[in-house]
Formats: sequence, C-alpha cells, structure tokens
Amino acid sequence: MRTERRLSALALALGLWSGVAAAQSAPVETIPGMPPVADPSNLYRETRTLSPAVSGALSRIYVPNRQGNDVWVIDPATMKVVDKFPVGVNPQHVVPAWDLKTLWVTNNAEGRTDGTLTPIDPTTGKPGKPIAVDDPYNMYFTPDGRSAIVVAEALKRLDLRDPQTMALQGSIAVPQCKGINHADFSIDGRFAIFTCEFQGGLARVDVVGRKVLGYLKLSRGGMPQDIRVSPDGKIFYVADMKAGGVFVIDGATFTEIGFLKTGIGTHGLYPSRDGSRLYVANRGTMHVFGPPRGKGSVSVIDFASRQIVATWPIPGGGSPDMGNVSVDGKTLWLSGRFDNVVYAIDTTSGEVRSIPVGKEPHGLTVWPQPGRYSLGHTGNMR
Repeated sequence: MRTERRLSALALALGLWSGVAAAQSAPVETIPGMPPVADPSNLYRETRTLSPAVSGALSRIYVPNRQGNDVWVIDPATMKVVDKFPVGVNPQHVVPAWDLKTLWVTNNAEGRTDGTLTPIDPTTGKPGKPIAVDDPYNMYFTPDGRSAIVVAEALKRLDLRDPQTMALQGSIAVPQCKGINHADFSIDGRFAIFTCEFQGGLARVDVVGRKVLGYLKLSRGGMPQDIRVSPDGKIFYVADMKAGGVFVIDGATFTEIGFLKTGIGTHGLYPSRDGSRLYVANRGTMHVFGPPRGKGSVSVIDFASRQIVATWPIPGGGSPDMGNVSVDGKTLWLSGRFDNVVYAIDTTSGEVRSIPVGKEPHGLTVWPQPGRYSLGHTGNMR
C-alpha cells in the first residue's frame, strides 16, 4: 500500500513537471509577420548575436543634444568624439529602424510645427535629408515591421507611418495619456504599453486593431518614463521619475503588482546582454529639468528575483538618462542629461568614465546592437 502511494505521488509529480515543462516550451503565437520568439522564457535571447544586416555598420555612439540641435558621434574604441553634425530642432532620441539599416533622429521642435526625422546611414555615420513629420518626440516600430509609430507627445497621438518613406498610414488618438512618450511590446506583439508622463499612468494599445484598450493610473501618481518587458514577457517594469523607482505591472491583467525603490529621478531602463538583469538610470532629480551634479546613480534589478542587487552612484554627482549596452555587454552607455557628458559604465564594477559632449544630451544609441530587429527607441531589440 505504501509503495503504491509512493508510485502515485511520483506519477503525479512527473505529470506536474511535464505540464510545467510543456508550458515553458510552448511556442508563442505571434501576430502575422512578426519573427518567431525563439525562447519563450527569454525574449532577449536573440539579442546576443549581431545580424548580417549590421555587418557594415561603424561602431559608434550617436548622441543627440537637445539644446545643441546636433548629434555628436563617439568612437567607443578610443572614447573620443569623432564627428558632429546639425540635425533638426530639439533632437530627442536616435532610433534604430526595424530592419537595422537606418538610424532615425527624432527632432520634435518643442512648441513649434517644424518637427523632422533625420536619417543616419550607419555604414558611413553621416546624416541624410530630413523628413517633415508632426511632433516626433520618440519612435517605435510594430513587431511585424509594417509601420513606424511616431510618438507625437504634445498631440496625444500615435502616428503610424511607412517605415521607409515615413508616409502617414493612420493615427491612434490617446486622449487620456498626456505626455505619452515611451513604450514596450508584449511577447506576442499583440499590444504595447505606453507611459503617460504628465498623467501619472499608462495606456495599453492594441497593435493589430490599432486602438486604445485601456488606461491604468499608477498608485503614486508620479511621472512614468521608460518601460521594459521582462524576459518571459509576463511583467512590465516602469521607471517613474517622481516616485523614484520602478513599478511592476502584470502584462496580462494590466494591473500594478509591485514597486521597487531605486533612486532619485528614475528614468531609463536597459536589459543586460544576457537578459538576466535590468539597468535602471536614476537621473538625480524628480523634475523635468535639473541642475548638474545631482544625486544620479544606476540601480541593477535581478529579473528572476525582482530585487535590486547593486547601486552605482555617479562619482561627484551626475544625471544618467538614456542609452544602451555595448555589444559585449561590458559597458552601459548613458547620456548625462544635465552635465553635458556621456557616461561609459563598467557593468561588472560600476566604474564610470565620462566624455564631454554637446548641450543637454538625451536618447543616445549604441550601434550596432545585437538582435534580429528593432522595436525602436534607443534600441529595444528582439
């Protein structure tokens, strides 16, 4: 009798384990045209290898200077500025295209009507002819590559455009998302969550149906900034500048389930190269603009435990804002927004090196980046 019970218990355990294993290995049913998810437990797995599409790209850091109306270019091998060129008014981010063949500078011309997108050829590092578009604060791409999504922040609108010509395809009004600016996508590509900086909440958007699914007010009513999805696609991490930390959002239910206190002015979010950790840039001020040498730092969140495992202060103070990780994952590159520098941070020790750049550097990109395609921003790669 005892033996039979043990065998029954073993059979039940094996059955449960098999069910869990099957669930973990079950393929993700993506939207049509989206590349398959190779590893459902880690959607960042494909961001370790360079695509043939970037084989001719120069290794460079492209830095948009918001007040300088220009882009400065750094060679990461020498840590020196090797080029500078003018772009449009108020460049905010340098955005890799879905097909990895163009870098787009989003010049939103704050308070004006002459916004533009400036293309950069990553094989030469040189800009091309700008394209006039409405209020391009930021830009993303649908996971199937069919559309660019220009985030028209001041207009509370998402403009869907041809990813090559930038011809307008259609628009999605987001009336309850004042200050719409950053986003990330579900693991299957069906929806995106956008942050509403000046409304203290989030907007969930149906990528296929091209409509707003709903809004979520965050509990602390702060200023949400960047947002990134967890490796398994279940959780969205939302940086909040005023709350000084990261909200944890359940993607399936679109509910707030936690909060991690990180530092002052929590702003940019960047996964480590192996997808095990999340680097959090704390800008050193909870306001839109701040003084130099604030209490800036970088926090490190372990995805598996959802705990902060390290904090690296900027020596002497600073304002780490936005950027990305080097190809080998050893360096986190971030703009120093109010200090007119770029930080190169060792991802093992937290050691910081600074490079002077133009006036008010913002959403820099590190190029090339590993991955099959880009979802936009400063290199949300998959």
